[in-house]
Amino acid sequence: MVRARAVVRGGVQGVFFRGSAREHAARLGVVGWVRNEPDGSVALEAEGGREAVEALLDWCRRGPPGARVTGVVIEWLEPVGAERRFEIRH
Repeated sequence: MVRARAVVRGGVQGVFFRGSAREHAARLGVVGWVRNEPDGSVALEAEGGREAVEALLDWCRRGPPGARVTGVVIEWLEPVGAERRFEIRH
């Protein structure tokens, strides 16, 4: 198990980024959360198998149709093991 925090910058709010991230994470079996940040970025934390988390991070570099990702900053964290799903936080 691994956990990563990502901050996604660019035109990533108002393009269904959070909902698409939740759907993609569910397909991959990844748990965690995603939220819009006041500065216009999207932050997320994802936990699961290394390949699944890396696949979600790769998706974040593109985002859903309509997104314009200009950068992704990733930080690797210690797994928490407490979450049961991937949720949208407000």
